[in-house]
Amino acid sequence: MSVPISDKYKVLKHTFGFSNFREMQEEAVDAILSRRDLAMLLPTGGGKSLCYQLPTLLMEGITIVVSPLIALMHDQVIALKELGIEAEMISSSQSSQEQQEAFTKAKNGILKLLYIAPERLANGSFLSWLTTLDINFFVIDEAHCISEWGHEFRDDYRRLGELRSAFPHTPIAAFTATATPKVREDILSQLGLHEPLILRAPVLRKNITITVRERDNGWHNDLMNILKEHEGESGIIYAFSRKETEELAAFLSKKGIKCLAYHAGMSGSLRHDTHQSFLNDETQIIVATVAFGMGIDKGDIRFVIHTSLPKTIENYYQEIGRAGRDGIDSEAVLFYSGSDFHNKKRLIDEGSDPQYREMILAKLRSAMDYATAEECRHRLIASYFSDSVEVCGDRCDNCKDSDRPKTDITVPSQKFLSCLYKTGERFGATYISEVLCGEEKEKILSNAHDKLSVFGIGKELSKSTWSTISKRLIELGAIEPDEYKALKLTASGAEILKGKQSVHIRQERLTPKKASVKTKEHDHHAPKYYENFKALRARIAKEHRIPAYIVFGDKTLYSLAEQLPTSKEEMLNISGIGEVKFERYGELFLELTRELSAKES
Repeated sequence: MSVPISDKYKVLKHTFGFSNFREMQEEAVDAILSRRDLAMLLPTGGGKSLCYQLPTLLMEGITIVVSPLIALMHDQVIALKELGIEAEMISSSQSSQEQQEAFTKAKNGILKLLYIAPERLANGSFLSWLTTLDINFFVIDEAHCISEWGHEFRDDYRRLGELRSAFPHTPIAAFTATATPKVREDILSQLGLHEPLILRAPVLRKNITITVRERDNGWHNDLMNILKEHEGESGIIYAFSRKETEELAAFLSKKGIKCLAYHAGMSGSLRHDTHQSFLNDETQIIVATVAFGMGIDKGDIRFVIHTSLPKTIENYYQEIGRAGRDGIDSEAVLFYSGSDFHNKKRLIDEGSDPQYREMILAKLRSAMDYATAEECRHRLIASYFSDSVEVCGDRCDNCKDSDRPKTDITVPSQKFLSCLYKTGERFGATYISEVLCGEEKEKILSNAHDKLSVFGIGKELSKSTWSTISKRLIELGAIEPDEYKALKLTASGAEILKGKQSVHIRQERLTPKKASVKTKEHDHHAPKYYENFKALRARIAKEHRIPAYIVFGDKTLYSLAEQLPTSKEEMLNISGIGEVKFERYGELFLELTRELSAKES
């Protein structure tokens, strides 16, 4: 199918409000319009949805979008309807009447897009029903879920290969934000893509600043300082367990922060209400397990915080990608502890399929290596996905503070490891520190460890310093705790003990931190009248019962506040405002801009 360039750009501007395509979007659109299979790797926030939403408007028939994310399907259907595009979803979250209405619209040729969950395709009668529709192409969203070598393998996705058999001449477009080379090959193979166009955007998210911090006893103070810097802005805090989400949400609520917990143990209705409250800006922060986030299509999330080590780099990259989807500067902060690795490793050892255990453990080790590394964070992530980028300069803590002094702790490390070995590898870090400091405690005396050559050889350092050294050795994999938290020497630790490997640590980690509270800095992003436009957007969203970002994204509001357009023509020149959106809300915003322009004159 040949589509004139003018038609493509006309739809881009008229319906979506953009004058130009973003990186690789046009190539994806052209591939679909030419009925070619497509495999696209595009970071979260890269404009993936437009790649398939635009071409279907220029084609006959309906597009079937397969997605595992019910919340995201729901939000995208609402957003499409706001653009005047006929779209529906069929999911378990709907009533039978709602599902039947979607079936009828699809059958009658009214819909341009129909979103379905992958488990639908396991139903033979549903697959047969699909053959009665005029399907122009299939979209497989979150395509990495099809691979057993990925971080989110789903059995329902494995069946998607049947689409090629049932619809041999219907193109398939597969999209994902995260896939290693092995997973990419698996996607192509499992879906049976035929000579697909493969598009791979750079992994780098330039607008996200990444910081990694060790989680110590004062980490709550650090967290509060970060939240003060983002006062009034939307954010997600990922916690390790359901219990932690509830405890942390309660702690923040007591501090006056509009905050809710979210985890898979909550009822479906409560999760839905929490999700909607966040989308509608009634709740500022969600404290959640990883059950939350993949389905969030909210452009104005300004920060994502992890309170513990993520299971994989894939998870981490996808989760920090929730921040700054609109391209505006945002922040990702990871708090980690050496114990995180071993707590998660224990869960993997106890509950994982033996066939995949080593692969899962390797991914966890990669996550720990990332947390403790002293190289550019963005470059480390890119390298994991076999991409290469220049060092970010000032977009991560390692580059920003590249000149931070480091201390060689090889000799103290050897003392610690020697003491660990000579006490029989039966004790934890606290006991080893006490032996090194020469403390004549009852347990030490009863074990006769006061007679060892290592007793008291570390008196020059405090117990807290020895604790820090032990954490560094755990981070580096030189020692690891068993199920009883007794430390064991590893092959890497033996190399350090023999003098074949040195150990360094950042100087500030050896110096006790002083508590401090930051004050809210001026938001350098927001123009003078941004809050006026934000208030109008909130009012419109409430009246229409839709999330605020669906009215206009923050980036569009910033442009409105900066330019103060006073005519339709001027307003349509702003990115994100097309004819459809202008017809719905344009006059209300023009009324405000004229009022504000009068103040300026």
